[in-house]
Amino acid sequence: MTTSATRFDGFGDGAVEFYDGLLADNSKAYWTDQREVYEAHVRAPMTALLAELEEEFGPGKIFRPYRDVRFAKDKSPYKTHCGGFAPPYYVQVGPDGLLAAAGYYGMAPDQVARYRTAVDDERRGEALRGILQAAEKAGLTVGGEQLRTRPKGTDPDHPRLDLLRHKGLMVARRWPPDDALHERTCLDRVRRTWRAARPLAEWLADHVGPSEQPRR
Repeated sequence: MTTSATRFDGFGDGAVEFYDGLLADNSKAYWTDQREVYEAHVRAPMTALLAELEEEFGPGKIFRPYRDVRFAKDKSPYKTHCGGFAPPYYVQVGPDGLLAAAGYYGMAPDQVARYRTAVDDERRGEALRGILQAAEKAGLTVGGEQLRTRPKGTDPDHPRLDLLRHKGLMVARRWPPDDALHERTCLDRVRRTWRAARPLAEWLADHVGPSEQPRR
């Protein structure tokens, strides 16, 4: 049940403007000065959006707004978007508008190995192809990191070579900033996209799963 505290009615009118400003001035001074806008127009609506989707897609969380700059050439301290995650479903709002997606953005080596084993199998591999084709028909775009060449030892004539190249696999849909971003309609966009992506999420859960390698 949705309460007044968790009801999502769109991102605030200042959400896009906030990130436009952050793109121009990614500094602690700007962030501190505009922190209330972020909390009210971005973070609070994202919290409500994830809460409304929790019953169907599981609990979500909001990613930290701070960038990990320890090993990055770009030392800008703040992310220029806000991301919400209910694994493996993802939603993002920023200066370019709204993104809704699902899948494994990047796979660990053990996940890649299981993924390729499944894709190499005709039944499971062709099932994945059908899932991706259906997602595209629903208006989603297939993405994810890919090798430029074929995986080592793979037959160059393999019927699913295009799928075997993937080291990450996701489907997504984007919307530019528009009036719907600030309305309850935005919730419907995310929900429809995640539902269209559910077959991929289930295929990945069944045949790949989370990484079993220890985190560094």
